[in-house]
Amino acid sequence: NDRLVFGSELKSLLQSQHVPRRVSPEALDLYLTYEYVPAPHTIFADIKKLPAGHSLLIRRDGKTELRRYWDLHFRENGYHAAELQQGLVDLLQDAVKIRLMSDVPLGAFLSGGIDSSCIVALMARVMDQPVKTFSIGFEEGSYNELEYARAIAKHYKTDHKEFILRPNALELTEKLVKHLDEPLGDFSIFPTYLVSKMAREHVTVVLSGDGGDELFAGYDTYVADWMYRKYRMLPSFLRHGLVQPFARLLPPTEKKKGPINKIKRFVEGTQYPEDLQHVRWMIFLAEQEKQQLYGEALHNIDIRRGAHDFIRSHFQNADSQDYLNRQLYVDIKTYLCDDIMVKVDRMSMAASLEARAPFLDYRVVEYAATIPSALKLQGQQTKWILKEAMKGLLPPPIVKRGKEGFSIPIKNWLKEELRPMMLEVLSPARLKRDGFFNAEYVQRLIDEHLAGAENHSHRLWALTVFGIWREQYLT
Repeated sequence: NDRLVFGSELKSLLQSQHVPRRVSPEALDLYLTYEYVPAPHTIFADIKKLPAGHSLLIRRDGKTELRRYWDLHFRENGYHAAELQQGLVDLLQDAVKIRLMSDVPLGAFLSGGIDSSCIVALMARVMDQPVKTFSIGFEEGSYNELEYARAIAKHYKTDHKEFILRPNALELTEKLVKHLDEPLGDFSIFPTYLVSKMAREHVTVVLSGDGGDELFAGYDTYVADWMYRKYRMLPSFLRHGLVQPFARLLPPTEKKKGPINKIKRFVEGTQYPEDLQHVRWMIFLAEQEKQQLYGEALHNIDIRRGAHDFIRSHFQNADSQDYLNRQLYVDIKTYLCDDIMVKVDRMSMAASLEARAPFLDYRVVEYAATIPSALKLQGQQTKWILKEAMKGLLPPPIVKRGKEGFSIPIKNWLKEELRPMMLEVLSPARLKRDGFFNAEYVQRLIDEHLAGAENHSHRLWALTVFGIWREQYLT
């Protein structure tokens, strides 16, 4: 109606009488596919996000123009590996130093991974007092990484604090969903909020290692793409007649990672075309599942195309013919912006804590784009250039260890502590009332998960979060 309503949070926009609260079927489809709502969409049909690196010009005649003021360009500078390593350390050091400028107490998140350890090491070089570090762990052994965080804390003599996340922390679910503004299926909202809450008792600002994976190819998915090309060399009758049926018969395990879970995820994703092979590891709802899950309210969605168009668009827009660079570009433009940074911002601010990310200094990002992809991923070695650059600053076990990720044992908790909430939110009566989902199919997912026949934790958690969000924002 010729009005513009804008704000930094959806909650503020919804206070306007001119903004209707209508769910966008397309955005809901995107959320269930990727567990986040990518820009420019929001979960509301009449509200759009301003994409990262863009501004919006409103003219006097009411016309609007979306302008991009920054983008990532891949241009190799021709330097040798040793020169690139030193340049990277120097630039990261300056990015850290700049973010230490504050009149309030500062600290750092420390997971024990290469990224957060790198930030702590660079902080320790320039601070005249021990770095305050904060880590979170779990009772479940395969999810607990505290030993690595403790190694860094000991190495740099930091003022270290830890928190053990137990299932009773899930009482926070409704509060955290409220802070998110729109559904986000990322399990790690819990540890992110709780480590922020703990840190806020001691500091006002923290530095984090966010961005390192997307700049230097740190995810296992980049290695999986290499493995996929090897897998495609197998004869078709072996892939379809032996490997895939065998993988489907494997029962899910309780562990965070492991050969069985990796095999199942790998084989499930081989159905996707070449241009989706990388992001398929972040696709949590396939087309055939949507046909069974979606109810009457979602029947008009083009499930064959719509959910992946934004991925393909970014893949094509990357100004590099190098396959890894294009993957990194997609991850920076999508997962980093609309999942990772949203999660960290919302959960840290919910605890009144400011989080700063030195890896996302625009100079570091642009410098990373000048490094040849062969120095980021060498065979199955992820983040090669960053690890080589940090060898003199970090203990060898930290440099050598692989990527674990900041996740929680949600598949186990859905069978136990989270079970009552899940069953209430996904009850047949509530699902039939809303019309978004097929109640019978959802019940089948629940039954299979509780019986241990399948691991449907991603689907069930995403549906549960949406159900909680719906009660908070639409009723």
